[in-house]
Amino acid sequence: LEKLRTDGVLATYQAVSARLDEGLPLGYCHVGTVMQTGPGVEGFQLGDRVASNSPHAEVVVAPVNLCAKIPDEVSDERATFTVLGSIALQGVRLAQPTLGESFVVYGLGLIGLVAVQILRANGCRVLGVDLNPARLALAESFGADVVNGAEADPVAAATAWTRGKGVDGVVITAAAKTDEIVHHSAQMCRKRGRIVLVGVVGLNLRRADFYEKELTFQVSSSYGPGRYDPAYETEGKDYPYGFVRWTAQRNFEAVLELLRSGQLRVDELITHRFPFEEAPAAYEAVLSDPSALGVVLQYTGTPSLDKTIRVHEPHSVSGLARQPVVGVIGAGNFARMTLLPALKKTSARVKYVADIKGLPAQQAARKHGAEFATSDHRVILGDDSVDVAIIAVGHHLHADLALEALDAGKHVLVEKPLALSPEEVARLVAAAERNPGRHLMVGFNRRFSPHVQRIAEALRGRAEPLTMNYTVNAGAIPADHWVQDPEKGGGRIVGEACHFIDAMVFLTGSLVESVSAFQVGEGPAVREDKMSILLRFADGSVGTVNYFANGSRAYPKEILEVFSDGRVARMENFRKTRGYGFKGFRNVSTLRQDKGHGAELSTFLERVRTGGEPLIPLDQLVNVTLASFAAVTSAREGRVVEIASEYGELLGG
Repeated sequence: LEKLRTDGVLATYQAVSARLDEGLPLGYCHVGTVMQTGPGVEGFQLGDRVASNSPHAEVVVAPVNLCAKIPDEVSDERATFTVLGSIALQGVRLAQPTLGESFVVYGLGLIGLVAVQILRANGCRVLGVDLNPARLALAESFGADVVNGAEADPVAAATAWTRGKGVDGVVITAAAKTDEIVHHSAQMCRKRGRIVLVGVVGLNLRRADFYEKELTFQVSSSYGPGRYDPAYETEGKDYPYGFVRWTAQRNFEAVLELLRSGQLRVDELITHRFPFEEAPAAYEAVLSDPSALGVVLQYTGTPSLDKTIRVHEPHSVSGLARQPVVGVIGAGNFARMTLLPALKKTSARVKYVADIKGLPAQQAARKHGAEFATSDHRVILGDDSVDVAIIAVGHHLHADLALEALDAGKHVLVEKPLALSPEEVARLVAAAERNPGRHLMVGFNRRFSPHVQRIAEALRGRAEPLTMNYTVNAGAIPADHWVQDPEKGGGRIVGEACHFIDAMVFLTGSLVESVSAFQVGEGPAVREDKMSILLRFADGSVGTVNYFANGSRAYPKEILEVFSDGRVARMENFRKTRGYGFKGFRNVSTLRQDKGHGAELSTFLERVRTGGEPLIPLDQLVNVTLASFAAVTSAREGRVVEIASEYGELLGG
């Protein structure tokens, strides 16, 4: 609703439709053989059998901390229960069972039946609750007592089972919308009993249930410590063994040891087996077959390591001169939702979409008409028929990939920011100078918007310097988001505020000479994204970028005001632009936002096709980037930064 108010119906509809159209990889229980290892990986060798939380696929790339080596005594099929078993194990760990205690496992699906066995291995008495007679029978075979919730009152059964004392704890592994399961669990417990939620149930908790008995309630998060922590999962940083005894990976290893010793039995849990080619039937069985429990997908043959697949046959446009051939590197949200749809409207031939994750690359290529999908960007750079490399990956990769593409003889359009450090800028300037026939372009699309173009047209012939104010209601992003990481995202000023600095450089036709910036004081988790940046331009103009992440989403995201010669132009959110005091100023009003992405792409590709001067001069690209660095430096160090003196030596100026 907030997006509807600020961005309009069409933009909101397209954003929602694009997100709903995205495919998701299914599954998280995977067993395979190591075919390759990445740099710095230790403890795994080619040919090792490993279990991981990877999706259902023939070839996967798995984080080192979410893999565990499979003991020789454990078959591949049994090892597929490793990750699922770790979910149950983590829930049991949080319940802190001790020898001789009594526990209820509420819900006897796969995770519940594994939890029953883990609790039994801990020396606990277990009472299983479910509605399915077959699953109740399995729990009994694993040593549990059982109660059918459709035939008896689980609370009364648990009370009788403990001779009126109440159980020590309940592990909820059910999936239900009702709140009654938590209510029943509280009623079953003794004073100071423990309830751990592993499944998904209604959580309208009743205070009296917990107050009178001083019960504890905890929600278990997946496989254990490290899950959802980018440093652990993506960067491979393990937690110290002495301080975090059981991480996600160590839980994997513990489950595999239970399988090896026979304390965890899973053969009885397998109800269906399907060859991978019949995967849709396997998923249908999970959804609609009441008897389905453990469903195993089996792979045969030798998996291919080909990193490139053909998606569409090449298309040609008759009657036109040869159009640029494009390879897109990156298939993230921006590429899929903005860049590729705009590119599809041009006459360019999109030959490749590359992404380190094969599925997004394939889906993007299929939807937007690219000929090939690849997980190796070097395929694009090594193809002599490709004229243009468009780079839309993580910010920390922009400079290196742009440099690599320039030296491969490609024209380059790299999404903002151009670079994350002055040293990277210097390397790119050198690459551009040794490849004079290649265009280096940054995705500063706002200068191509019809709204900004209209303001620029109205300002032609001005007699005095401009005064400008650009207010950005950026919205909050968590402190641990990759954009906030100085090494990966560069921070929001370098990563995004460069857009607004560039709009002012475009309107003035002049470079930024000095920058003075202030960020808010101590208090917020992130201070840098609440900053005012004052810019002084070589032609005497001044501009302020107010980049604020602490506003309301209901307020417009971007407002640009330009004051000049007794006139004012005001642009609101790329939907409305009005002029005050101008003669013959034609106001702009659009049903949907137009931030200039389409015009940017079509104009750049036409310039590549016909030749000529760069669409944005290199000195402007460099100046805008350095001005964003200067803003951060100024705010942190409390000083005015002069661009020429701060960066001139590095850039040979």
